[in-house]
Amino acid sequence: MFQIFINTLPFFALIMLGYGAARIGLFSKDATVHLTKFVFYFALSAMLFKFSSNLALKEILEWDFMAAYLLGSLAVYVITASIARFRSQSFDIAVIEAQCSVIGNMGWMGLAMIPILLGEQSISYVIMVLIVDLMVFGPLIVILLVGHREGRLGPQVLRTIGIGLGKNPLVVSISTGLAWAAFEIPVPDLLNSFMTILGGASTPGALFAIGASMAFAAKGQFSTPIYLATNKLLIHPLAVGIAAVLLFSLDPFASAVMISCAAMPVAGNVYMIANHYGVQSERISIAILISTTASILSISAIVGLVTGFYI
Repeated sequence: MFQIFINTLPFFALIMLGYGAARIGLFSKDATVHLTKFVFYFALSAMLFKFSSNLALKEILEWDFMAAYLLGSLAVYVITASIARFRSQSFDIAVIEAQCSVIGNMGWMGLAMIPILLGEQSISYVIMVLIVDLMVFGPLIVILLVGHREGRLGPQVLRTIGIGLGKNPLVVSISTGLAWAAFEIPVPDLLNSFMTILGGASTPGALFAIGASMAFAAKGQFSTPIYLATNKLLIHPLAVGIAAVLLFSLDPFASAVMISCAAMPVAGNVYMIANHYGVQSERISIAILISTTASILSISAIVGLVTGFYI
């Protein structure tokens, strides 16, 4: 476990470097926004396309694995939303808190860390987790928020979701890569080299941007953010682990990757969704800050624990 912790330190050092640069004024909020756009639209998309297009389709889509992750995540989602309603929170806040508890920083941290910590054979499982997050929980939060406010689900809502998915570069890059893999088209060496160079910027760029954005996080009450961070870092990995091991009897390595993916801290896009739909978002930004900071230790502990079952 100590070795896992040592292996994760360079990743968190990049986060702290970004945080420090922003705190002393070397990296502005606008610069963070532009770096995030570069990583999101170009570097990360290139990495995802390279990963998915170079894998056999049967290696990317394992339905038992995806079902286990979805079932465990939905259990946390429903329970978190129910607890929020019991606390007399509005429906909008309840579903945002639920989203916060199951959507981890897979695009920024998961893709960067897990293949290095667990090996390249984990890449297909990481992509499957991303597919569930993007194709299920991405539309789900929009459906719940808009449907509840309007009292119905009309064609306009479905159109908005379709346009949103079509404009999401992560969805486009994964879908294109899957189609490429499905037709078993060889990836030209020139294209592969280009994607390798561009995708190589995603890890340092994403982690630096995470750190810089943490410097601009809101300050406020900590009780709810700590609860949400605990949900994401501990309860979510536990829930998907139970689904993977006890309900679906997945092999130890697949289960280890799934649990490690679920251990990622709260994703920044939950804050953006809350902000876009006018839902109170300060607690989400604090939860992102707390969970990312705490994950320095929690990810090392969880990855160290789960790797013991297949080594």
